[in-house]
Amino acid sequence: MRAFFRRGLLLASLRLLTLPALAQTTKTDSVNIRKIYDEALLRGQSYDNLRQLTSQIGARLSGSPQAQQAVDWGKVPMEKLGLDRVYLQEVMVPHWVRGAKEKAEIKPAKGKGVALNVCALGGSVGTGGKLRAGVVEVKSWAELAALPDSKVKGKFVFFNRPMNPTYIETGRAYGEAGDQRRNGAVEAAKRGAVGALVRSLSLAHDDFPHTGMMRYDEKVTKLPAAALSTNGADELSQLLKADPGLTLELEMNCQSLPEVKSYNVVGEVRGSKHPDEIIVVGGHLDSWDLGQGAHDDGTGCVQSMEVLRLLKATGLRPERTVRAVLFMNEENGVRGGEQYAALAKAAGEKHLAAMESDGGGFTPRGFNIEAPEATVRKMQQWQPLFEPYFSGLFVAGHSGTDIGPLKDQAKALVGYDCDSQRYFDIHHTAADTFDKVNRRELELGGASMASLVYLLSKYGL
Repeated sequence: MRAFFRRGLLLASLRLLTLPALAQTTKTDSVNIRKIYDEALLRGQSYDNLRQLTSQIGARLSGSPQAQQAVDWGKVPMEKLGLDRVYLQEVMVPHWVRGAKEKAEIKPAKGKGVALNVCALGGSVGTGGKLRAGVVEVKSWAELAALPDSKVKGKFVFFNRPMNPTYIETGRAYGEAGDQRRNGAVEAAKRGAVGALVRSLSLAHDDFPHTGMMRYDEKVTKLPAAALSTNGADELSQLLKADPGLTLELEMNCQSLPEVKSYNVVGEVRGSKHPDEIIVVGGHLDSWDLGQGAHDDGTGCVQSMEVLRLLKATGLRPERTVRAVLFMNEENGVRGGEQYAALAKAAGEKHLAAMESDGGGFTPRGFNIEAPEATVRKMQQWQPLFEPYFSGLFVAGHSGTDIGPLKDQAKALVGYDCDSQRYFDIHHTAADTFDKVNRRELELGGASMASLVYLLSKYGL
């Protein structure tokens, strides 16, 4: 059955081809892409580079000493490749620190307290000691709006809307549920609450709380905001049904410090025919502070560096300049992506395309493309070349956060797309560690990215 399904995908892709495209997707391209995959699977360096990054440095939140260590580390493997240029781009980044481990405990009217696994959301203020209050649970903005002020004032608002498990594309579920994390503290403050509690953005049922960025509005009070593990959220919800008058005690020691100077790390190979046309491929070097930042986004960084290595190792000198960028501060500010775009615009650089890997290092599926419809169709003509590797899904869709600021400068923004079913189990948690990454999946992803960069460099858009 699977063979027939794959054959159907291939035939469907072939129907997209025009005669000029058939002339382009030559046997030579197929052979060269096979060389890229062979090199990646036989001698790929992404996995070993990731091992170094995660074991020697680990978590690397923007502004931290570990983030600077990651910058210093990032230069080394690219310099060893003998690239035409390796350099740093200065960028000022926020410096938020978590402080001592957070504590939370449910205090029922009767019986023993129940400890909860929680973590502060990125950018949150601390509690200034122990903060104890009642809890009101909501699952939508409409529910919160419908509550009288007396039910909200002086309490924690507990946002308990889960990610939608019926979506096949887990990123869609994450995006729809993420408004609670981003805006929960602001909306709770408007109603006189003392804090915000948010169900972790995960489809898994476990005890790992998921951090992530939240925002404040200077017009309302800044409330402490914490994420509960999914198991913890379920338990709190059940206990509230039995005892609506229970209280919760929360202690968080996080704070924001003055901004810190940091850097994007950049390496490039000059194009042999069109050096003024640039193809960017990148991931973000910073990570949240709970795990090792392996899948998010150590994998994207090492895959981007591997793109340059694969092109050099196979002798496929790009006709257009290919630039790998390890962006700083994607998680809590996007300062690196914005600074890269601003510097490129000021320098009058011409970007053909930008590609980002920030969905983990899982099995490749294809690419999401942000571009005019005609450009998307042109890139879809290359699908048959990727079908033998089961990574031939070229669809219109979101590309990436760090390359977003290049939208008006590049002809196409491309997001590397891999299997997402396990990603949000570990996303922004202490479980995002090197042991969760599969060597073969990671190297296949780098080969997919390098193959598309090869075609973009050869044919343009």
